[in-house]
Amino acid sequence: MELGTSVLSSPLGCISPKAHACRGLSCSRTRDLLQSKIQSCSLNWDSDPPLRRMVSDGYVRSGSFGVSANANGALGNSRSKIYKRLDSCLVIPPPSGRKPRAIIKFLGGAFIGAVPEVTYSYLIELLAKEGFLIIAVPYNVTFDHARAAGEIYEKFHCCLDNVLTSGLPDDSLSAADLVDLPLFSVGHSNGALLQVLAGSYFSEKIPKANAIISYNNRPASEAVPYFEQLGPLVSQVMPLMEVSPVYSMARNASGDAFKMLFDTAGAVIAEYDQEALVSLNKFIDQLPLVLNQVSEGISEFKPTPSENLDYFKNAYNVPHTLLLKFNVDPIDETDLLEGTLKPRVESFGGSLEKVQLSGNHITPCTQEPKWQAGYLYTPADAIAQGLKTLSLNETRVLSRTISDWFRRFEA
Repeated sequence: MELGTSVLSSPLGCISPKAHACRGLSCSRTRDLLQSKIQSCSLNWDSDPPLRRMVSDGYVRSGSFGVSANANGALGNSRSKIYKRLDSCLVIPPPSGRKPRAIIKFLGGAFIGAVPEVTYSYLIELLAKEGFLIIAVPYNVTFDHARAAGEIYEKFHCCLDNVLTSGLPDDSLSAADLVDLPLFSVGHSNGALLQVLAGSYFSEKIPKANAIISYNNRPASEAVPYFEQLGPLVSQVMPLMEVSPVYSMARNASGDAFKMLFDTAGAVIAEYDQEALVSLNKFIDQLPLVLNQVSEGISEFKPTPSENLDYFKNAYNVPHTLLLKFNVDPIDETDLLEGTLKPRVESFGGSLEKVQLSGNHITPCTQEPKWQAGYLYTPADAIAQGLKTLSLNETRVLSRTISDWFRRFEA
């Protein structure tokens, strides 16, 4: 990871998902239960974290996170995109109304995980074509990883229960088509960390298998260059930024202003629509949040990387885990995670595998470039097409590796 994720201030190991019961998309009861549990929880890192019983069967079921049937109107009607917004998540079904093989909970990396429909669109589309129903959970970057993992868990299960209750009628998928599908998860970089945290904090409603890509959880001083010097500087600058008319204009820009921006950047953004505004706003909103945390004197991720590893060692519950790393990735910490998880997974008879692929840390974010050769086919065209083919092939291999590995646990 480089810099953390969204927003529950202590590890959530004492939260029982059985107590969660979403009613409608607001999930207010769940949120209240989470907050009350957080206030009553405390984790003493001076002693070993308690061992946990692994109780998930890895399959999704309707009921524990019930959503009222009238919530199905939240599904989008746009047919020009492969995804639909459902509450705070993105739902990407297999193409052509195919019945899915399984459901995947997808988390991207820090910052870029806020807009997975943009930054991971190619990988997500490949996984959907492999037959998976993808539920991507956008999240904002934060230093509080425990709270981020809890919020993502809540958002995902509220969305999942809505899907299991109402189906996806626009894609000719009924609730009966989806209710007994296996549940898997995929996480990249900081999203990989959050998937492992969720698999450790919770013992129910967790995936049958995890695909953890380019795991990274470095201390803040290593993940953010000059972090120690950044805090005092930001605390001085933030009050000036907040009263600046430029800052105010940026935060309150109208749709017309964004349309002008999109029109200018037409080569990058093909068409202006409300969905593009949503994605852009989600991405922009993160910077003030992070700067505010720095100005408040936050100096390290919570829990710290070493505390996370201690917790994984004693509480990780996901039965099957695939660790994926790339041959050119200097910030990858997959080997460290493997050594931490292996004794725990073996203790309950699970499986843990590690695979190294060709690529780098941003291979999962590779996009299909709209390269168009000129009237004459030049050497530059040949080089560009060669680079395109290479990078896209690495992402295809990643998708196929994940798909083939998950297939072993679909029975």
